[in-house]
Amino acid sequence: MAKEIEFFFDLSSPWTCLAFHNIQPLAKRNGATIIWRPFLVGGVHNNVNEAYVEARANNMASPKWQQLGQSLMDWSAWSGVTMNFPSVHHPLRSVNAMRFCCALEGKQTDLFRFMTAAFDAYYTEQRNIDDPNVLTEIANELGLDGKTLLALSQNPNIKDQLRSNTDEAISRGAFGSPSIFVPFGDGQRLYFGNDQLPLVEWALKDGVA
Repeated sequence: MAKEIEFFFDLSSPWTCLAFHNIQPLAKRNGATIIWRPFLVGGVHNNVNEAYVEARANNMASPKWQQLGQSLMDWSAWSGVTMNFPSVHHPLRSVNAMRFCCALEGKQTDLFRFMTAAFDAYYTEQRNIDDPNVLTEIANELGLDGKTLLALSQNPNIKDQLRSNTDEAISRGAFGSPSIFVPFGDGQRLYFGNDQLPLVEWALKDGVA
């Protein structure tokens, strides 16, 4: 089986930003290709992980959530990824950004470039990537056609694509972002989050028949 990783992502997740950067050298040294799959993590949580949303809303001052915040910053330093988080725009409603990503999904190289710039815009520069005008600016800065992408993001087909990607991820067991599917034996394994990237690498090395 070819070493092909599916990386379901939502730009609003800081752990996804870290995993996005950290999985790239991992894939390269293992000869794997990454397929970037935009989805809406809010839709995932609402369907299969409501307890997480409630815990985040009600317990941010708890020792567990304080430690998670420290861990995020430690991972940021370890990864060499600048992360000014939480942003003034946190929590981010990411539906507009993810529709832009869906409009680019068929052009993986352009999607990768947009993801890189959007992560930087939100987590380093603290720009509001839920604002369609900001998303258009980011696209234009990359030499993409921001006006066309904005129009596509409002197209019913793109909206359906985002819902379909989200439903697909849920049906395959996803419960958060990033959800990473890796070939393993005759099937696939699901790994969740930046912390499980060592297992992703193990699966790529030892799990492929």
